[in-house]
Amino acid sequence: MAREFLLPDIGEGLTEAEIVRWLVPEGQPVRADQPIVEVETDKAVVEIPSPYGGIVIRHGGAEGETIAVGSVLVVIGDESDTGGGPVTADSDLVPSGPPLNRSPGLSEGQPTGSAAPIVGSLSEDAEVLAAPDEKGAVSAVETVKALPIVRKLARDLGVDLARIQGTGSEGRVIREDVLAAAATIGSEVVSEPVSAPDTEAVSVTEPQLESEPAEVSPRPVGVTYDDERRPMSRLRRTIAANMSKSWAEIPHVTTFDDVDATRLLEIRTALGARHGMKIPMEALVVKAVIPALQAHPEFNATLDGDDLVMHGAHDIGIAVDSPEGLMVAVIANAGNLGVIELATEVRRLGDGVKARSLAPSELSGQTFTVSNIGAVGGGHGTPIIPYGTTAILSVGRAQEKVIVVGGELAIAPVMPLSISYDHRVIDGAQGRRFMALVIENLEEPALFLAG
Repeated sequence: MAREFLLPDIGEGLTEAEIVRWLVPEGQPVRADQPIVEVETDKAVVEIPSPYGGIVIRHGGAEGETIAVGSVLVVIGDESDTGGGPVTADSDLVPSGPPLNRSPGLSEGQPTGSAAPIVGSLSEDAEVLAAPDEKGAVSAVETVKALPIVRKLARDLGVDLARIQGTGSEGRVIREDVLAAAATIGSEVVSEPVSAPDTEAVSVTEPQLESEPAEVSPRPVGVTYDDERRPMSRLRRTIAANMSKSWAEIPHVTTFDDVDATRLLEIRTALGARHGMKIPMEALVVKAVIPALQAHPEFNATLDGDDLVMHGAHDIGIAVDSPEGLMVAVIANAGNLGVIELATEVRRLGDGVKARSLAPSELSGQTFTVSNIGAVGGGHGTPIIPYGTTAILSVGRAQEKVIVVGGELAIAPVMPLSISYDHRVIDGAQGRRFMALVIENLEEPALFLAG
């Protein structure tokens, strides 16, 4: 009996997904709950397990193809469905057996399952693909450490992964490595031989006036340059759409300030020594921001038409720089967590973003955002407000500067702050009051650690 498995909604409002890699080829057996395919949504790469055991009769799409939610992802049957012969992608099989649940909007002849959303993960082991070929050998490419989405990019650009020296953690090949290799390939242009200039046609006796500039060719003769058209990844397209929407619809106001981070850095060092772990700066900043959000709930809100929805929970987004682009992971109910719990969660989410292993629900729904651009050497900035929120705080790298303390000059680590807020909701005076409370907390951490 052949059964169709339809692409489920593996995220909030997901409408389509791109097939990254089939884990079980057509004609091969699969167990129930065995991962069968990797797909990429707008923000995550996830594994989808097979709901049935049997033989993979037909894939619903090729690698790199985008299919809609509710479309046939894979057809799974038993040996009787293959007729004892080889299975091809063109097999015309009609599902049999008991009728399946149907979803609204689908035609009568299109069955669908009623399974709950399925979310998978990518572990470190999943990044090393070492499946043997027909002769039992393992190719050099298959042993390279790289995420499936990076492998797909390499295939699209014609780059041999085995020839790339990865710059990621543990030698992993990342997106930038592939793009750099592709650029090198594109620059290897073989030009036609260029004949020597006709020296007889050039007078060497006539002096050239200084006022006559020598003719300079914009490009060397015989050398050609090829432009490269590079399609943006699904994630990059999503980032572009979200940034454009936010910038177009939200009137941004950005306020800049500085913080004497002396006490903050001392507390960070002391906590790290006590608990035997490095405390991410984001954990302390989030903890310091919570009292300010409680005092000024308009910063933890969503503008919905003519209504302002002020959220009871503080789900704080943290911006993470990943090989695929900037992503925001969400610390759920951050106001209920202590500093060490926040530190652990920040580290978990950061690792999950880089591995593209977080669930879609962990990458959306923030009510306020913190962006630590100091982690990449940044100072002041003009952060763009994530759509659906009213504010975002950017934190720069602390650097030693001369400041005035008690009427005396002193040298202290100064940390830049930048906050952008929605001017439809928040006025300048309220923005200054919010920032003043955040600065007070950061300059004396005991104020928020005691809470």
